[in-house]
Amino acid sequence: MPGWLAEAHHALAAGPAPARAEPGRSPLEPIAHGPVGDRFFAAHAVPDGGPADPRVSRGHSAGTIWWLFDVTENRRLARELAAERERTSFLADASSQLLASLNLERCMEVTVRLAARHLADAALVIAPGSGRSHPVSFCGPDGEVEHQELLVDPAEVPGLAEAMQGFPPVPSRWIDPAAAPAWVAREHLGELAAMVVTALPGHGIPAGALMLLRRGGQGAFSENEEMVARLFAARAGAAMSAARVYAEQASITDTLMRELLPPRTIELPEAELAARYRPSGDGERVGGDFYDLHPAADDPGAPPESLVVLGDVCGKGLEAAVLTGKIRNTLRALVPLTGDHQRVLELLNGTLLHGDSTRFVTLVLASLVREGERVRLRLTSAGHTAPLIVRAGGEVESADTHGSLIGVLDDITSTTATVLLEPGDACLLYTDGITEAVGGPLGDEMFGDERLHEELRGCGGMPPEALVERVHMLAAEWVGTRVHDDMAVIAIAAPRRTSPGAVGGREPGRRTT
Repeated sequence: MPGWLAEAHHALAAGPAPARAEPGRSPLEPIAHGPVGDRFFAAHAVPDGGPADPRVSRGHSAGTIWWLFDVTENRRLARELAAERERTSFLADASSQLLASLNLERCMEVTVRLAARHLADAALVIAPGSGRSHPVSFCGPDGEVEHQELLVDPAEVPGLAEAMQGFPPVPSRWIDPAAAPAWVAREHLGELAAMVVTALPGHGIPAGALMLLRRGGQGAFSENEEMVARLFAARAGAAMSAARVYAEQASITDTLMRELLPPRTIELPEAELAARYRPSGDGERVGGDFYDLHPAADDPGAPPESLVVLGDVCGKGLEAAVLTGKIRNTLRALVPLTGDHQRVLELLNGTLLHGDSTRFVTLVLASLVREGERVRLRLTSAGHTAPLIVRAGGEVESADTHGSLIGVLDDITSTTATVLLEPGDACLLYTDGITEAVGGPLGDEMFGDERLHEELRGCGGMPPEALVERVHMLAAEWVGTRVHDDMAVIAIAAPRRTSPGAVGGREPGRRTT
């Protein structure tokens, strides 16, 4: 009798008699389990005889009958089911963690940490790089992740060069861990017993390779373990590939966006100047409103005036911003012709009419030149709200300029107004996002031109920085958290008279913006 069955029989004999199974009911639960040869059995105990049993009266004593059922296959299936559930749970958790970030380094960190925790003693991910320089993430038994940029040759590791190109993995039994270089078989890992190299498939191109390292004293990777590693690598590769694509798109977007953003330097030699810009969306950086500055050049053939441009493209968002970039580039090329505003507007109009976009633009051109303490402005509006002149004493005037929309008609007209700014006077250029801001106490009233004029009467003599801040604040408070259009404001002012203690034409400690 097998030892495990003998022990179960003695334990049963020392305790209460087992209950008798009733006909038609399920067998009793097994009392013991154990091997017999290469098979595994479950043992069920059934009482043999009793006071009512006729065999007892003929000299038989009551005992126990043991029924043994072969459960070898059941146990194998149960183990496979448990392993499959554990594998499914691991892959689901891995997918959740990998898809939680679009940062490439974070994806590599999650990959090596999960692989070192569930698949091997240590894991390493190598991503495509430039030349021989590759981003490498490593995680050891301690769970600490190390990110490095290493000069490595994938051909040094068996199967790595192929995996980096997306080819199927080399079976672990064909890889000698002793041949791995020091940047893979790190010293603190000790002797390696097995190593697996598998590709990280990406979207169209490989995302890199995953290496699993198992220390000495353990067996090689089984085919089932290598299959799990490939399933995990497929998820990690997809996440890393998405993160890389996102990073590339973000870089391209940032590069293009820098060309669309308003100029950072708000300074002209002839006048004090300040500007504010607020896109329609809280998460947006650009929109349909724009402004640009073109300081006067020292070249003999260049116009002696500086040029300020404020415009409003029909619509908002990225599509309007793209047209904004086109208009800004066109105007930059037309700067040598800004002595004639009408000619500049005609050329810009022709450019937009021959383009693919059906959007139009309104804008204001402001050429300025210094005349002693005063600043002479030439203002031309093309379908745009006329600039406002805020005198130092608080009077508010509207510049006498108007003109046609740009990008609609073949022939356009415009009138140019000339304005002199005395010290303390300012010229305000703004887009309709200011006056058409809807809000107020009832939430459905436009800010309007009249309200803006009234507010500006109390802004006489304000520096440009304070003036644009005041206008921007009024519109923002009026609209609150409601949807609004793009807003752009520029203030141009004649330099204020300096005090006797001024140095170099400026008061000490005062900065011109």
